[in-house]
Amino acid sequence: MREAVRSAWSRTWDRLAAFDPGLLRLTAGLRTVVAIALSLAVLGLLRVPVPQLVAGAIAAMAATFAVREKQPAQQAVTLALGLPVAFASVTLAALLSRHVVAGDLFFVALIFCAVYSRRFGDRGTALGLIGFQVYFLSLFVQAAPPVLPALYGVLTVAFLSSATARFVLLPQTPAGILDRLRRAFRARLGQLVATQIELLDAGPDDVEKVLDDLRTDTARLHETALLIQGRLADGTSDEATARLLQRRIADAEITAERLGLLLLTARSAERTDTLTLHLPGAGLPSGLELPVREEATTVLRRDLEALRLLVLRPAGEASGTALAHLRNRLLGYRDEENLPLASPAVQDVFRGLGETARAVLGLRLALDGPQDESDDTPATARSREELDAEDAAIESGEAEGDEPGEPAARGLERPTTRAAVQVAVGSALAIAGGELLSAQRWYWAVLTCWIVFINTTSTGEILVKGYRRLLGTVLGVVAGILLAGLVGHHTWTAFALVLLFVFAMFYTAPLSYTLMSFFVTAMLGLLYTLLNTYSMSVLVLRVEETALGAACGVIAAAVVLPIRTGRRTDELLVAVLDKLADVTRTAVNQLSGGVSADLVDRARDLDQALADLRAATQPLTHPITPLRSRRDTVRYVVALLETCAYHGRSLAATAELLPTHPSIAADPRLRTACGRIVHNIETIAAHVRDPRSTGTVESGPSIASLLEPGSLRTPRYGRVTDRVLRHLQRLDEAVSGLARPLGVTPERPDS
Repeated sequence: MREAVRSAWSRTWDRLAAFDPGLLRLTAGLRTVVAIALSLAVLGLLRVPVPQLVAGAIAAMAATFAVREKQPAQQAVTLALGLPVAFASVTLAALLSRHVVAGDLFFVALIFCAVYSRRFGDRGTALGLIGFQVYFLSLFVQAAPPVLPALYGVLTVAFLSSATARFVLLPQTPAGILDRLRRAFRARLGQLVATQIELLDAGPDDVEKVLDDLRTDTARLHETALLIQGRLADGTSDEATARLLQRRIADAEITAERLGLLLLTARSAERTDTLTLHLPGAGLPSGLELPVREEATTVLRRDLEALRLLVLRPAGEASGTALAHLRNRLLGYRDEENLPLASPAVQDVFRGLGETARAVLGLRLALDGPQDESDDTPATARSREELDAEDAAIESGEAEGDEPGEPAARGLERPTTRAAVQVAVGSALAIAGGELLSAQRWYWAVLTCWIVFINTTSTGEILVKGYRRLLGTVLGVVAGILLAGLVGHHTWTAFALVLLFVFAMFYTAPLSYTLMSFFVTAMLGLLYTLLNTYSMSVLVLRVEETALGAACGVIAAAVVLPIRTGRRTDELLVAVLDKLADVTRTAVNQLSGGVSADLVDRARDLDQALADLRAATQPLTHPITPLRSRRDTVRYVVALLETCAYHGRSLAATAELLPTHPSIAADPRLRTACGRIVHNIETIAAHVRDPRSTGTVESGPSIASLLEPGSLRTPRYGRVTDRVLRHLQRLDEAVSGLARPLGVTPERPDS
């Protein structure tokens, strides 16, 4: 019974870890709720009036979500500095409450400083947020000089409650977060393998849905790998450990994605285009109507289940010979003599299964430490030796110095300065318009204008965010009307619902901005009820002020130092292409016998640049955009870039194995094959920078022709070289595919 309960709890935890990697959303929501609850409990015991209870709740929330540093010591310093900032903000708000013009001018100056402070990193961002939010709560509760001493006490209680929730009740360390992210990676890897099993068995009616699930699970695994990348420096004890874990995560991700492509190829009449995994709604590969009907299919299904078990089984439950038998059988597929009789495509799946099992073994060793080797077969022992050699190379390797970056922007070209000017202008417009709507609650327009500029850059991003906030606000008003009628004047019931909505707000924020806005507005309806200021007209005014604030933000972004969405996406596209060329050139140079380089870091930089581009293209791909053709083109270009990034990661991972893998040798043919690809990438990047550039995309013999035995009179080096050439072939095709939608002229054939 104890084992059953432990197993059920482990499965539940894995599902939660997969849904919320690192439990980051859960912790953020719980911390904020606990901080508010503590603040309300203390202030309730002190019997302070309801407006001060509301002020304490808002201050506790602001003090908790504003602090974003990763190290606890840095968080403590920022929280300590935030309290005097809060005192200064509430004091000035109270003193200026009767001086309308001076108060408005100061509020605009405060907003400018709060946004400009982002240039000083997480601490500057946090202090700016605290200053703005406390000034806002002062307006919300109508703070005046006589109540300042009481508000100082309320703010002190709120900040102490936030510190207690952060450092005592729900502490988080970088190592703990990284450990939970690693568990989430395992859970999502297990989910991906489970979906691959479904793909193997899917019938004609289910295959399209399973393919969509495969795309989603592959993207989620990649997302978790990027989250781990961002936590390695703070969450590991030394640089060698960080580099080792980074390598193992990258190997597992790449081999698992490749296994999915091999399964798709085995189920289709021809080799599957990698684009199928990255373009939502892409057509199914030809011949993908029926499940594979071969004797080896039963063995393959069994071994995929074994791989999933190997991924998910914790180290403490992995003792005994059963798991060792499964591991040995999977690793045996790395040897040609152990492959079952089947079609070449299905045999490729078994080879991919063996390589994925090797990556999973490396991941288990990196995460769980040394394991029992008594039941190892020769194939498993060889895999361990290869992994040990890689570990030794990583530990003895020296990290590369930081490459010189581009010159820092100055003046109004600096993003934080530009955003500060835009927000200040937009807020001034929002104040003027908001006071025409309501002399008492004009600040809602300013709050919306402020929020739509957070984590946005281009005019299109601000427009989409403003639309989502308005939609969430309208829906929240409806909910607020219903809840206000149900709650009435039951103060603590209302506060309990406020806590519930605060948790939902933080838990859903990374998933849906519309949902977050809904919960914010519903919570505000309850707060208005507590302050005895609730009415239908107040909530309608809330919608009007929100619409006005969003409009002022869009106007400011479009008129004041504007960054057009097209310009922003072009800049990010060039950055992706530059990093893709760098990864490809460096990886192939190393595979051709050149000097070694830290390729995993370069590949992750490429992934991060692509993630930034994907986020920036959201206004162009949003369902409400009227430019349908442009939306489809942008989706196609992003999918092609994701395909290129996959092949770039694969090349980098293979090149990293070269110094230590006994079966991989440098092949000088690869450098010749790479030249055209890098040239074409650089030509496309030059055209995006300057459409007047005259470069053309080169064409020539298919790189696949180098796969023929004896071509170029160069000896073959086995399947590893074949795999690299296939990655180069697909990369060449994807890069050539980028030329047409981006308007690059192809090379004219000789007449």
